[in-house]
Amino acid sequence: MNAFAQIRAPRKARRIPQLLFGLMGYGAAVMLLVQSGLGAASWNVLTEGTAKSLGISFGWTTNLISLLVLLAWIPLRELPGLGTLLNVAIVGFAADATATVLPHPPGQLAAFGYLAVGLVALAFFDALYLGAQFGAGPRDGIMTGLVRITRLPLATVRTGIEAAVACAGWLLGGTVGVGTVLIAVCMGPLVSRFLPLVAVALPAAPEHTRHSGDRERDACSTVPASSAALSPRPGSTANHRHRHRS
Repeated sequence: MNAFAQIRAPRKARRIPQLLFGLMGYGAAVMLLVQSGLGAASWNVLTEGTAKSLGISFGWTTNLISLLVLLAWIPLRELPGLGTLLNVAIVGFAADATATVLPHPPGQLAAFGYLAVGLVALAFFDALYLGAQFGAGPRDGIMTGLVRITRLPLATVRTGIEAAVACAGWLLGGTVGVGTVLIAVCMGPLVSRFLPLVAVALPAAPEHTRHSGDRERDACSTVPASSAALSPRPGSTANHRHRHRS
């Protein structure tokens, strides 16, 4: 769905609070991983390194990088949704707010506790805001846009992006550790597990009303793979077989 279709879609009384709660929780989970000192997600490594280089807070740096990444959507012809824009505005501030109340782990055991809780929370809140169906975050748009333009497999594009930003962050002083590896390996499976539980089922838009760009983005998006079962489209193979039998 494009941004207008996302806003016009029903069930906003659930979807909007879910979006906001998911984005705030995502920012808190990001800071939990950073405070563990064991390595955060690759984009957060870049944020941490950039924050140290610029001398500004982690949250403000998160918002700045999100805005710059969003500008990169223009040549990729990606269209932001409400969730995309709110991601830029909310996640960084939620991370900074968490940092003011979250103590540093007192020992190695507590640090691993931060890592474990942060990893599960990051995947859950990621699925929560994606499941509200208001669009993906700025970084996911870069991935889907490059997949569409380069025709490379999604796994290849995502791995390349993650490696590039992690290396850049490390060179700037960000922390790369066991947590960075665990997040890279576990985030996909965890989000896939949570997403069907929290995704808001919406009626599928008729095929003739969907813009060709929407169909291209759907083809390389990571969300429909988990949520399609919740709202199969008319004319699907399953429906065709059912009509044939009847």
